[in-house]
Parts: sequence; structure tokens; C-alpha cells
Amino acid sequence: MGTRAAEQHEEARQLAARLEAEGVRNVALTWVDNAGITRVKTIPAQLAAAAARGVGMSPVFDVFTSDDAITESEHLGGPDGDLRLIPDLDRVTVLAAQPGWAWAPADRYDQLGRPHPACQRQFARRMVERAAAAGLELRMGFETEWVVTRAPDGTHPAAAGPDETFDYPCAGPAYGMTRVVELSDYLRDVTEALAVQGLDVLQLHPEYAPGQFEVTTAAADPVRAADDVVLVRETIRAVSVRHGLRASFAPSFVAGQVGNGCHLHLGLYRDGSSLHRTPDASWGLAPDAVAFLGGVLTALPALLAIGCPSPASYLRLQPSHWAGVYQCWGVENREAALRLITGAPDDPDGGHAEVKTFDAAANPYLAVGAVLAAGLHGIETAAQLPAPHVGDPGTLGVRERARRGIVRLPATLTEAADRLEKSAPLYEAMGEVLHGAVLAVRRAEEARFADCEPEEIAAATRWRW
Repeated sequence: MGTRAAEQHEEARQLAARLEAEGVRNVALTWVDNAGITRVKTIPAQLAAAAARGVGMSPVFDVFTSDDAITESEHLGGPDGDLRLIPDLDRVTVLAAQPGWAWAPADRYDQLGRPHPACQRQFARRMVERAAAAGLELRMGFETEWVVTRAPDGTHPAAAGPDETFDYPCAGPAYGMTRVVELSDYLRDVTEALAVQGLDVLQLHPEYAPGQFEVTTAAADPVRAADDVVLVRETIRAVSVRHGLRASFAPSFVAGQVGNGCHLHLGLYRDGSSLHRTPDASWGLAPDAVAFLGGVLTALPALLAIGCPSPASYLRLQPSHWAGVYQCWGVENREAALRLITGAPDDPDGGHAEVKTFDAAANPYLAVGAVLAAGLHGIETAAQLPAPHVGDPGTLGVRERARRGIVRLPATLTEAADRLEKSAPLYEAMGEVLHGAVLAVRRAEEARFADCEPEEIAAATRWRW
């Protein structure tokens, strides 16, 4: 056993002893597939073998769709092959709402120990390393929105259809204190569980739709931010179950109503200093920040296939719904697809940007990695930002939007996937295997829902995320 292997073995042994002392009997090892579903293998809390040799799983999960159908790409699909799930021991977390359980995200390798080319978590890490090589550090964080209903007796959520009715546990108005009063025990348990698990909750509040809430956690390095949002969702789900409730993170819970977003916040730093706090610069942005955000704005049509990966996503993306459906940016403009947040003048970390379009059907590792790739390409090509937009672009006439250079982002998954297919920067960053697998899943989702009405799409995907 080599020195590094011996160190890992000892680390896993000590961690297993700590877990046993805390009453943990099982560990959930998760990865997120290209349809945004968190998949899992569970193991006993003895971690040494899993850390050394991994846990077997099929590469076919890279071409699973949201309804558990299996498609195929040029490189992936079918019964052949095997991968190893290697838990990230630094992220092992005892689950506050699931007694006896811990959780860890996993990286995927082949049987020879080589990184799996379609591993989304390692893709995100590669993009972080690429940014670091350019002298950049990024801090990212997600807003998580969900709808909560009472769990019906004797009815499995997956059996529900377009005629499903909902028993919301709160009746208060949007953003109203009444909802907090009605569900104070539940919301307290959500925030407490997140805090016990080491997640720094910045805020939690009621949202617009019936039964809808939002929680925001602190920014972190991009891979950790993606880990965090997976843990946030599963913690909310577990707390909901313990309260006789069920949670949905689906982009469209009820067709025609405001859906669930999962906005991505990002801040750029160099040598520990924010690039959003440059004196005398336009909007306070250093040149690299302008170029990075310009790259993200330019790539948004293709990025929608990453951050809005389901036909249900496009039920949510409606004008004048604060979802950011036009390819524009603005300073503190919640209708812009890319929002610049200035923050308090005396807050050195207050300035950052927000991608408004993304939702929780997205694989968060793909989301952070693809945004990083687009932004870094923007720096390489000296991208610029046009003039910021003020107000709701949806209220402008077609000619006025054209005059200002504001275009509608893709309105269907087909359009977004077409843009991703043609995106050379994202193809280069993701690699042929991962890029091809993502596109195969998007095309299969398109075909699955091609003849469905909005109500059918919402019903079929409501409890998948």
C-alpha cells in the first residue's frame, strides 16, 4: 500500500469510528445524472473499502432520463461496463433529519482508477482548476425554491396525474408572515437541520406560488456549492417527510403558475480581492469580470440546455415572471437573465452576479462547470457587456427589443439543445463523452414530451425533483 493510499485508509478508518460513535449505520453516496435526478448507492458506515476501491455502478446512468427511461449516446448506453463511486471523505455529513444516516457526494472513476469522462462533478472541478490557472477564484451559491404540500394518505406521489389536487399546509399570501406562522415548526426544523449539517443559511422566506418557499445558503467554491445544493434539497425533503409533508423542486409544479427556480449566484476574485469592487470602473467591474460576465451572457442560449434541462423548465420560463427569459443583463434587474447585484458599498464581498434562468432540474455540477467554461471563454475572447437594461423587456414591443439588441432566449428545450450542440466552447470544456451524453438525454426528453400538453408535462415531472 502506497503512502497516499495508507493515509486515505487511515482517514476512512477514523471517519468510520466517528460515524459509529454518532450512531450512523449507513452512508448514502450520491451523484446527479444528466436529467438532474440525484441517484444513490448506500453502504454501511465502514468507509475504508469504498474509499480504496469504490462502489460499483453502471455507466448507463449517464443516459437515464427524468422518468427513468434509458437512451443512448455514441459512447454510453447499454448493459456493458462498470464504474467505481469514490466518496469524497471531506464532505461526509451526518444527516440531521435521517437518524442513523450520513451522506457523501461521490466522484466516478473506471476500474483502472481513471476519471470517468462523463463525471459531472469532476467536470466542475476541472473548470475550477482552469479558472485557478488564470488566477481567478469563483464563489458560487444557489437559491433553492420548493413547493410543500400535505402528503396524501395511501397515495404514492408518482401515481398522480394532471387531475391531482393539492392540500397546501399554509394559506397565507405570497411573501407573507402568515405562512411563517402557519409552518413555523417545519421551517425551524429545516433551518436547524441545515445548520447542524454545517450549511450557513442566509435567509428563508415564503415565495410567490401557493405553498412555495425559498432558502439561500452561503457562497462557496463552485464544487462545494453544487454539493451544498444537493444536500439542501435532500434535507428539505427529509424534514418534509418527518412533518407529514412532501416537497417538490420541479420547475413547474402547476402549469400556468409561477414555478421553482434555482438561481445561481457567482462572484469573481483575484488574489482574494473582489473583481466587483473596482474603483472608477463601470458598474464597479474589473475588466476580467466584464469579460467573464460577457461570456456568460453570450452563452446563455446554450447554457439553458444545462440549467433548464426539462420540457417543464420552459413552462416556468415566461416573460414578466422574474425568470429572465430575454438575453440581457441589468443592474439589480430581476427580469434580466443576468442580474448584477451591487450590494452595500461597505461590503467587500457584496457585489456579485446572478443567473436567473436556472432551475432545480439542472445537475448543479454541470451548471457551475458550464458557467465557468462560458465565463472563461469570455475572458479568452475579451467579451464585453452591452448597455445594461432597465425595466421589464417583456413590456417592450418587438421592434424596440430588436433596436436594443434584446432577443428571447430559447423557448423550448429543442431550441436550447440545438444551441448547446453548436457551442464549440462548451463542447471543448465538457469533452465529447459528457457533451454527447447530455445532448442524448435532452433529445430523449424532447421526444418523450413532444405531444404533451403543459398540464401533462407538469404532472409527469412534478415529483421527479
